[in-house]
Amino acid sequence: MHEAMFYQSKEKGLLFCELCPKGCSIQEGHKGFCRVRENQKGVLYTLNYGKVSSYALDPMEKKPLYHFYPGTLILSLGTVGCNLRCGFCQNWQIAHGDPRTLNVTPEEAVALALEQRAKGLPCTGLAYTYSEPFMWYEYVYDTSRLAREAGLKNVMVTNGYVREEPLKKLLPYLDAMNIDVKGFTDGYYRENCVGQLGPVKRTVEIAQEKCHVELTTLLVPGLNDSPEEIAELVDWVASLNPAIPVHFSRYFPNYKFDLPPTPLAILRQAQEIAQKKLKHVHLGNV
Repeated sequence: MHEAMFYQSKEKGLLFCELCPKGCSIQEGHKGFCRVRENQKGVLYTLNYGKVSSYALDPMEKKPLYHFYPGTLILSLGTVGCNLRCGFCQNWQIAHGDPRTLNVTPEEAVALALEQRAKGLPCTGLAYTYSEPFMWYEYVYDTSRLAREAGLKNVMVTNGYVREEPLKKLLPYLDAMNIDVKGFTDGYYRENCVGQLGPVKRTVEIAQEKCHVELTTLLVPGLNDSPEEIAELVDWVASLNPAIPVHFSRYFPNYKFDLPPTPLAILRQAQEIAQKKLKHVHLGNV
């Protein structure tokens, strides 16, 4: 266990977690919504520090990052836990389950990435991905600083559901982010993800000024794929920077969702709408 960052003590032994917009008030012996931050005798501990549920040497384009060191590889690490509950989650076995994990220290993670380089592989650095890396905050913070010192790049693939203070503390060590913008209405976030749109937009707005950012939206048939909603998303991205790459990804049934896969015509329609105002628009899972 590792003491968590970003929390405050309240009356009657409650701890108030300040990592993400959930703002969980956690009683003694209980965990927050993410399942990986627990109040033990008045101290908030992160239960997943150094616990790796998944790892792979991935193509950079798989993150997906198409405009950040394309053609290279990146050592990808994931843990357990998430602060959203998306009904269509593609990694629900590790985000919401209890998979077997390996213990990997920050030093070991950096050494493993450097080892790939020593073998002659084009390993750019480390990616924190698969489950929600902001719920792995302390480990990502420690590892990313060591990686930066070793000349490695740090990439985060995230839902962007985090508060401004922890985001700004970590950003100096991040080189690229792919941020999921699940949909572009609060209703969609509330009903399908148990979250809110506003904090995610704020994360994108802050991050795109500090590092390379690409966005991904999984288009779910009949829920977030209307031309009107796509146009609103595109207008917002264009107002920030029309050069921000956007990926429209094809949904397939998973976790709690059994809707049919997204029709290709819907994806192409979204791409056509976006290309009128954005420079880089890609389709994924096709």
